[in-house]
Amino acid sequence: MTALAHERPETMPETRTESVSPAENGPDLDEVVWQAWKAMELPEGYRAEIIEGAIEVSPTGRYSHGQIINLLRDDLAVFLKDGDFVARNDMNVIHEGSAWVPDLFIIPRDTDRYVTADGLGVTAAAVRLVIEVVSPGKRGQDRDRVKKRREYARAGIPVYVIIDDHDNQGTVTVLTEPQPEKADWVGVHRVPYGTDVTIPEGPAKGFVIGETITGPKRS
Repeated sequence: MTALAHERPETMPETRTESVSPAENGPDLDEVVWQAWKAMELPEGYRAEIIEGAIEVSPTGRYSHGQIINLLRDDLAVFLKDGDFVARNDMNVIHEGSAWVPDLFIIPRDTDRYVTADGLGVTAAAVRLVIEVVSPGKRGQDRDRVKKRREYARAGIPVYVIIDDHDNQGTVTVLTEPQPEKADWVGVHRVPYGTDVTIPEGPAKGFVIGETITGPKRS
């Protein structure tokens, strides 16, 4: 919980990690990290998150990453049309000192009561479903497959969908029934690309993620 991690594209120098240490008898470390995150000014194309107590800076995704997100957002907009919920991205989700910028998530259309007091984002209590498209590189893969899996479970977000283009087959995993105290999930349903998987609950119940989103099954 003491790292300030900067992730760079694979064409840039190796990722650098710096230690952040509060002064003796000074502010709580979590508060130091929180204030550092709020004060950050990033170049266009980067985003900063607080994940498990560390600030992580990552670049905008590649074309294939963005294409999956855009296809999902377009289809969800149609699926949720005229309902009480909407699909959103490029927005901070805040939970107990953590701050995430999910690739895509579903929240109530009327979000006023979920906006944080400082206006930095919405609380995790608003989120009914969150989707991450796994980023390339070990750091990106660990973030989406491991760290955010724990974080979203701790926050009690009902459904977490992981679209993973970086294993042998390409997979879609739908996690349900979060256990906040264990930072884990009871329901785990994993299928290869090209296989339909249906969201089992919440405002997106019945929404299908299949070949039109991920592409065909890989040989």
